[in-house]
Amino acid sequence: MSTSRSVRAKAAGKEAGGAREAILAAARQEFSAKGAAGARVNEIAARSGVNKQLIYYYFGNKEGLYAAALEAVYGEIRELEQGLLLEEEAPDDAMRTLVAFSFDYLAAHPEFIGMLKHENASGAQRIRQSPTLQGLNSPLIAMIRKTLKRGVASGIFRQGIDPLNLYISIAGMSYFFFSNGATLSSIFGRDLAAVRSVSAYRRHVVDFALAGLMAR
Repeated sequence: MSTSRSVRAKAAGKEAGGAREAILAAARQEFSAKGAAGARVNEIAARSGVNKQLIYYYFGNKEGLYAAALEAVYGEIRELEQGLLLEEEAPDDAMRTLVAFSFDYLAAHPEFIGMLKHENASGAQRIRQSPTLQGLNSPLIAMIRKTLKRGVASGIFRQGIDPLNLYISIAGMSYFFFSNGATLSSIFGRDLAAVRSVSAYRRHVVDFALAGLMAR
């Protein structure tokens, strides 16, 4: 292949990759707001600035696009978690890092919360059908298990903590705060979306999680 053709091929590949990412970003927003059933491919095409036929070219149909978007949101958070390098920190600092990261990610990605809400409403049928998603959580649980083991060995953490139960507790505290923020704010008369409220609850979540881990 000539140099000019090689350059054109690389440029085309980069452009195609950019279009695909734009479609997935738009799809995450649309599926978060309306779910798989209510989302419209026309809206996703308009949001991403591409021709609707390009969406079908890359993903086949709306179901294929939904599966890809779901894998993208899960893959993103798992990749970022792996990049935390918890093994390089003391066990208690590592767990603080993980809890804070989980909270901050949800704060910055409301579309993730929306997609989870709709997927749970459907009985998680797409997740159960995706081998990719089935394998994404195992590395995270293994990472938590290793951190707990190090903490127990050093006398910092108490024994008998189940890694999966711990992960569910960490995720649940943050998820509930953001997914139910509007109703909680109305019921209790406090603006939980205010910066001060978010910061205060973030500190609470980290402190609360660590308190439950510590050896007596």
